Amino acid sequence: MTDLMLKKLFIFIFLTVQAALAAAAVTVTAKLDSVVLQMGRMSEIKLTVDQPAGQKGEFPIFSHLDASGVIPVCNDSVEFRMPVSRDTVKIGSRQKITLTVPMQAFDSGAYRLPEFIYIAGRDTVKSNVLALKVVPVLVSKDTPIDDYANVSEPENKSFFDFLPDWIIDFWWIILIILLAAGLGVYAMMKYRKQGHLLPRKPEPTPYETAVSALRALKEKRLWEQGMEKEYFTELTDILRVYLYRRFGINAMEMTSRQILASLQKDPEIKDKRQYVRQILNMADFVKFAKVRPLPDDNVASFDNAMRFVEETKPAPVPEEGEKSENQQKASNADTKGKKGGGK
Repeated sequence: MTDLMLKKLFIFIFLTVQAALAAAAVTVTAKLDSVVLQMGRMSEIKLTVDQPAGQKGEFPIFSHLDASGVIPVCNDSVEFRMPVSRDTVKIGSRQKITLTVPMQAFDSGAYRLPEFIYIAGRDTVKSNVLALKVVPVLVSKDTPIDDYANVSEPENKSFFDFLPDWIIDFWWIILIILLAAGLGVYAMMKYRKQGHLLPRKPEPTPYETAVSALRALKEKRLWEQGMEKEYFTELTDILRVYLYRRFGINAMEMTSRQILASLQKDPEIKDKRQYVRQILNMADFVKFAKVRPLPDDNVASFDNAMRFVEETKPAPVPEEGEKSENQQKASNADTKGKKGGGK
C-alpha cells in the first residue's frame, strides 16, 4: 500500500511540473498566406506568439529597418515591409499575439526565409522555417498588365542607375578593352611619327664605322695575297664613306681630283689633305695604270687612312660637371693673367 501511494505521489508531482513548464513555455509559429508568390505581388506572413499573460518580448528583426521601412532578406530578393499589425488575445493565464508582416519579392526563384527569433526575458525562441517560391510574371507585348504600379524613378538615384547592368557587371573587361585601345592608338601614332615602336640602338658614329671597317680590311690581308686592286678599292671606299658621313663631302660620286679640291676648301681638314692624296694617287696607279705597289706602299696607304680618321674624329663633348670645371679653370687663368698684367 505504501509503494502504491509513493508511485501516485511521484506521478502527481511529475504532471504538476510538466503543467507548470507548459504554462510558462513560449512558442512562435510562422505561416505564409501562400507558399507561391508572383513576382511583385504583396503577400503576408502570420507570426503567432503563445506566451504567459503579462510577459514581454520582441522580434529583433523588426528593429533593422532602413529609411524606407523595408527589411531585406534572402540577399535583397525578398522584402518585409512596414507597418506590421499586431493583435493580442488573452486566454486565461496565457496570451496569444498575432503579427501580420507584409512581404514582397522582386526576383523569381525558391527561397528559404530566415527563422523569426523572439526574445522574452532570458528565453530565446525561434519560429519554424518557411519556404517560398517566387514565380515570374509571364507576359507578351499584347498582354495587358493590371494591378501593378507605374514605373517610377529610383530613390536616391545616381549616375549608375542609368547604366545597363552588363556595364556594371563587366566593368573590368571594358576597362581592359579601353586600355588596350588606348595603347594601340598610342603605338600607331608613335610608329607613324618615328617609324618604330621600340627604341633603336644608337647608330655607330662615322669614326666608329671607319675604324671598324679598316680593322676588318687589315684582317683580310688582301694585298699579301696579291689582291692589290681589291685592297685599294675597299680602302678608298671606306675613306669616301667617311668623308661623306663626317664632312658631307659626296666623295662616292667624285674623282680623286674633286675630292682633294673639296678638302682644300675645308679649313678643318685642309692640313690633313696629304694623307688622302697619297691614298688616292696610289689607288689610281693600281686600278688604272695596273701598277703593282710595293709592300711599304700598301702599309703606308693603310696607315695614312687610319691617321686621317683618327686626327679628324669629333672632339668628345664634355659633361656638365666637366664644363663647369673647365669654365672655372679658364676663369682662374683669366684672373691670374689680369693680376700679372697689373703688376
